[in-house]
Amino acid sequence: MDPLERLQIFHRVAELASFSQAALSLNLPKASASTAVQQLETQLGTRLLHRTTRRVQLTQDGQAFYERSKDVLADMDELQAMFQQQAATGLSGRVRIDMSTGLARDIVIPRLPELLAAHPLLEVELSSTERRVDLVREGFDCVLRTGSVVDTSLIARPLGALRQLNCASPAYIQAFGMPQTLADLADHRLIHFVGTLGGKSAGFEYTDDAGMARSIAMAGAVTVNNAEAYAAACLAGLGIIQVPQIGESAHLRSGALVQVLPQFLAPPMPLNLLYANRRNLSQRVRVVMDWLAGVIADAQVGS
Repeated sequence: MDPLERLQIFHRVAELASFSQAALSLNLPKASASTAVQQLETQLGTRLLHRTTRRVQLTQDGQAFYERSKDVLADMDELQAMFQQQAATGLSGRVRIDMSTGLARDIVIPRLPELLAAHPLLEVELSSTERRVDLVREGFDCVLRTGSVVDTSLIARPLGALRQLNCASPAYIQAFGMPQTLADLADHRLIHFVGTLGGKSAGFEYTDDAGMARSIAMAGAVTVNNAEAYAAACLAGLGIIQVPQIGESAHLRSGALVQVLPQFLAPPMPLNLLYANRRNLSQRVRVVMDWLAGVIADAQVGS
């Protein structure tokens, strides 16, 4: 096994936090993956991974080596591409991205066929979750993330801000009436959205006449932590939700949802494309990031 193969195996083990899963994804025996990492550690003279019966975790040296060696693998991919005849087939290799469930379902995945048609050898690993993934530790090339950027170690490419709407189902409005003022919300229910169950809901958010963000605590029997459940609860008539317009346009057009209190909208939600601060980005990652930016721009124009 050559040094590059050992490095690739180490990266997959680090990304999946598992020797068995890494070996399975690379079609290797588990023992081969373990031996490759041991040989790499011997070569470097340091331990790269903590191993227990339950988990595999990067050591401090392993984390530093993982981050620096990403550039090596990216450069090798670029060098190989220089000598491959890919004019007719476009880019090749894997790009791992993460985004919210709603963005994946409603905006990105419906447009994905055109990207793969243009680059048949490109492989896309798309994670859709509401949690904030660790871009570096989990091996993501880029992530689409709403809200403010708190990790200053990442580079943020602003993609605009998503207009928010207040929505409810016709069945809910029939049962509770259409609120006309903020005071009316005392007699209504909000479907609460939290990143982690047990967390505190922000309540009903709106922008006041001075442009300041405000919130009102509201009653609600249901709390969810992902976009699919959030929309489903609203469609079931369980309360009011506050969501980006581009995610619920189809439901609004069909009449499955209606707008509520359009004069009291939550502040627009910033959307950024985040990626690690590396010396170089591979061409395929640049192309995918540019494509994502275009898809988001098209969705906002058409919303």
